Amino acid sequence: MKEAFIKLHLSILIAGGTGVFGRLISLNEGLLVWYRMMFASVMFFLLLSCLKKLRKVSFGDVAKIASVGLLLASHWIFFYGSIKASNVSIGVVCLSVMSLFTAIFEPLINRHRISLREILFSLVAVLGIVLIFHFDTRYRTGICMGIISSALASLFTIVNKKVAVNYTSSTMLMYEMLGGFVGLSCILPFYLHYFPVASILPGTKDLVYLLCLASVCTVGLYILQIQVLKVISAFTVNLSYNLEPIYSIIGAMIIFQEAKDLNFSFYLGLGLIVLSVVLQTLNVLSKQHKFFPSLYVKWKH
Repeated sequence: MKEAFIKLHLSILIAGGTGVFGRLISLNEGLLVWYRMMFASVMFFLLLSCLKKLRKVSFGDVAKIASVGLLLASHWIFFYGSIKASNVSIGVVCLSVMSLFTAIFEPLINRHRISLREILFSLVAVLGIVLIFHFDTRYRTGICMGIISSALASLFTIVNKKVAVNYTSSTMLMYEMLGGFVGLSCILPFYLHYFPVASILPGTKDLVYLLCLASVCTVGLYILQIQVLKVISAFTVNLSYNLEPIYSIIGAMIIFQEAKDLNFSFYLGLGLIVLSVVLQTLNVLSKQHKFFPSLYVKWKH
């Protein structure tokens, strides 16, 4: 159990590092995501082939999974665009608005009642974003892109859950990466027409960072999560991942000295966002205790 918790927090630290790589890599967000998905899909294919876990999927289901992968790619593009237009701290803080979009989108898609309590708790995080947006005009473009990223992340989570009923997560991930890569390959020429770059090829440093992003922060993160979920409940893992933005912000402050670029309104807004996360966590815990007092849902691969 001790080893599993160490792996859990290592996986959260790795997940938090994705934002840092977004700042380190000099390629624009479109090319960054394109390369990440290309490398990750190849790595997943090789991994599943070696482990003999590559599953056949019907053409219709491949199309569905691939479209979900394109949704993930869109989320990543806006996420890294937010970081490049502002900084890592702003980019990851904006993801906290995902809870509000989920509280709205999920009932609409799955056709059940909207939880007013979840909406109210999420609005606390929105108030934190508004404080940062209103008092720090430097990052408004990054905040707008970050909010769009949150909406897309929410949609991805909801749709992915509906599509993933009949397949293992490994199969889903490989086809999502492949679908995102193929979809972006069709869109990228138009994207680069409006956002031209000097070269589409990454330099040596960027290539190293991209390979680390694809191998460690995508494939490696997935492997760690499998190992952790065999020991620790999915519920505990999901709650622990609320620490991810904190790890990202700390990493950005250490590597990029972002602390000197952030003013009082950011920290006040961040405090409200943390309060929102705490309230939502307590709400989920109360529901878990009320309906499932001794339930530990173990993930099975």
